[in-house]
Amino acid sequence: MGAFLLLLLLLLLLLPLLPWAAGGAAVCGRCPGPLRNGSIVARYCASRADTESEGRCCRERGARPERLLGLDLSDCSLRSLPLGLAEAAAAIVLDLTENPLTPLPNGSFLGFTHLQRLAVPLALECPGGSSAWEEVTTHGSSRLCQGQRNACNGSGELAWLCPENAACAPAGPGLVQCLCDSPFHGYKCLREGTFPGLLFCGILGAVTLSLSLLLWGTQRRKAKTP
Repeated sequence: MGAFLLLLLLLLLLLPLLPWAAGGAAVCGRCPGPLRNGSIVARYCASRADTESEGRCCRERGARPERLLGLDLSDCSLRSLPLGLAEAAAAIVLDLTENPLTPLPNGSFLGFTHLQRLAVPLALECPGGSSAWEEVTTHGSSRLCQGQRNACNGSGELAWLCPENAACAPAGPGLVQCLCDSPFHGYKCLREGTFPGLLFCGILGAVTLSLSLLLWGTQRRKAKTP
């Protein structure tokens, strides 16, 4: 059991160093080849002197940690969004054209608050609807959604859905979230004061230790049983 806990601790320490944890490295290789010529991502990357390409990604050169600016998933035979798409949440430009995509569920772009240009197949609508974007245009078999709007500023109704002591904040195209005002926290931001982090960690550590000891004792009894 001690060896298992040691291995678990080692994995937690190495987690930030894994390839998929480094700014969307896995999603950059989701499709073979480099950025496609003529894609909105390739054009955006070429328009900036401080960028470099890696697979299907456009990154900010020299940024630490590495910042993913664009992701080109055009012509990748996608029928649904890849599971690792959340790794590209910091992207400004995203190309999904020339894919047989089915209608996307609401919340597919949760966390994509920086997204300013999104190209999708013509059969799909812009996420959040046309009202979530400054401009929506069509060209050939694609639809271009440009200029993500702040949904909190666009409708007072969305803002008042947040409870008292909370403020509306954008969470992606047509999506909002409620963030507690300082020093409130907890359910519906009803608790006031700093979050008891030390107490929380202490309780969590005690529970984890108790469970570990219980499992260790159980394994020892099984090992001694003839």
